[in-house]
Amino acid sequence: MTHRFFGYGSLVNLSTHDYPGARPARLSGWRRVWRHAQLRPVAFLSVERAEDSEIEGVVADVPGADWRALDERERAYARRDVTELVRHDGEIGPTVVYEIESDKLEPPDVSHPILLSYIDVVVQGYLRLFGQDGVDRFVASTRGWDAPVLDDREAPIYPRPQLLSPDERRKVDRILDETGARVAGPEAYDLSRLGAA
Repeated sequence: MTHRFFGYGSLVNLSTHDYPGARPARLSGWRRVWRHAQLRPVAFLSVERAEDSEIEGVVADVPGADWRALDERERAYARRDVTELVRHDGEIGPTVVYEIESDKLEPPDVSHPILLSYIDVVVQGYLRLFGQDGVDRFVASTRGWDAPVLDDREAPIYPRPQLLSPDERRKVDRILDETGARVAGPEAYDLSRLGAA
């Protein structure tokens, strides 16, 4: 039986992994939210239950149900079974989503900012898979945009950065401006503490 994950953040950017069978999918009953976990120095996307919400993302196969590499990538997250809540154009099979456990999460703050290099990767993934309308839906269905953002584009801290086109950069910058994100350069943060993203 094929086991899958539902990705809703950087995993939507297919340039960051090579899991087979990746394709667009929808997850109902959950929404995205910016959070930081006690086990990570910076903030990332997580999900939380929301009865009337539906989010887009990807499903992809986990060969041999060997979760070790993905669990390491998603450390500080727990796997949740969402098999009955995911829709895509393939056969139904066991599907999980990664969620930061509630006793390990906090909102982003100046000590745990969101990395701009991470936002770049996520938005690029949504642009490539769902187009501009998909990016707009991503922004609208994600809570917590008014968070501190570390502009690390010139020296990315995120371990899987991607090169964005000038147009993609402008789209990301527009999102940050329109959502009220608080963007500051590296001089505003203790980079030695944030380096282990």
